[in-house]
Amino acid sequence: MYPTKYTKAASIDDVLAALAAGEDAKLLAGGQTLLATMKQHLAAPSDLIDVRAIDGMSGVTTDGDTLVIGAATTHADVAGNADVQRLCPALASLAGGIGDPAVRYAGTIGGSIANNDPAADYPAGLLALGATIVTNTREIAADDFFEGLFTTALDEGEIITAVRVTAPAKAAYMKFRQPASLFALVGVCVADGAGGTRVAVTGAGEDGVFRHEGLEAALSGNWAAAATEGVSVDSDGLMSDMHGSADYRANLIKVLAKRAVDAS
Repeated sequence: MYPTKYTKAASIDDVLAALAAGEDAKLLAGGQTLLATMKQHLAAPSDLIDVRAIDGMSGVTTDGDTLVIGAATTHADVAGNADVQRLCPALASLAGGIGDPAVRYAGTIGGSIANNDPAADYPAGLLALGATIVTNTREIAADDFFEGLFTTALDEGEIITAVRVTAPAKAAYMKFRQPASLFALVGVCVADGAGGTRVAVTGAGEDGVFRHEGLEAALSGNWAAAATEGVSVDSDGLMSDMHGSADYRANLIKVLAKRAVDAS
């Protein structure tokens, strides 16, 4: 087993100092991806910097109709929070459907979006909801944050501290689970709010989460499942693997969009 130094940070300054001092330091919140890759010897960080004890990194607060969710808030806490359920039930439902209970009680919203797995649920939800990702240095719109497979707009040493979501008028998330991993084979989030009509898809794109302009245009004029009937969902640019072809995923996008609209 390789040596790893563990640091329990008490502040953002502690995190920045530990990141600067470590040869290959990594942040630890829920550890649902990092610890698994370490066990497989696919990652061997020199330092693990635990951010869960930092004041304000966990929990949910509100500012009017806007939710402010600390980056180290677990999926279970997002799902069970009364303010999330009241202002954005779609996000509470999304969080409650991530993985299994062991994952939901350990994994965090900040860790999930920083990892930006192409089949993760939060990226689709936050992109459709027009969320803002808050870091120790700036605020990043979800449209600018998710850049590709496992790639985000985060700079070296930049740390997610919170996520802001303004309550939509209507929203819902639906996914077709890959039964072994419980990740989304395809997941679709639809939302209608101050930022207009937005539809985001996870689990299907070769470059990760993306918005579907055709579905957005159809629903912006008529928020009804029937409005999606004439929309063409092209399989070009969609993933094809042992779990489902690109054509299969294209069909699922349309099916799940309809279900999401009906559920909103």
